[in-house]
Amino acid sequence: MRRAVLALLAWLALAAPAAAADDEPLWALLARGGQTIMIRHAITTPGVGDPPTMRLDDCASQRNLTDEGSAHARRVGEAVRARGIPLERVLSSPWCRCLETARLAFTAPPEMWAPLGNLYGRPELRDEQVRAMRVRLGERRSGGNVVMVSHGSTISAVTGVSPDTAEMVIVTPQGDGRFAVAGRLTVR
Repeated sequence: MRRAVLALLAWLALAAPAAAADDEPLWALLARGGQTIMIRHAITTPGVGDPPTMRLDDCASQRNLTDEGSAHARRVGEAVRARGIPLERVLSSPWCRCLETARLAFTAPPEMWAPLGNLYGRPELRDEQVRAMRVRLGERRSGGNVVMVSHGSTISAVTGVSPDTAEMVIVTPQGDGRFAVAGRLTVR
């Protein structure tokens, strides 16, 4: 039993630095700018979707970040700042959990952008929101990166990636509404 525990600890010690090293090309890409960082909001109160009485103008009616989620959002921001990642703009879904994630993680104030809104339980909005996001994701730019804080369902609809909470999906604009997913980054 003791050997198994020691072997597991040794494996974990070796695996963690390897995972971090695998992320370095993505961090280097972000350091050069011109990318879009799509990030799912941090950890929220348990549940799926929002209560039926949810209102965008009333955070108390929505699922919001937990203390753990707030701390996770701060760690994401610390990692971005520690690596000197240039940010041009921070866009956010109008949902309170996304706005709070953006405020806690990034120093630039978030701008609400409706196409980043939650698509969970709102399939009638999918085509219009995905079309607007594709245009923005495909826009080539020089300078800093654009951050888009959104929901798992929304990020998945436009990129095909289903991110974990506070996970970043790095998107490289290619012009004319085209883009490529460069990879995923998770800050623990």
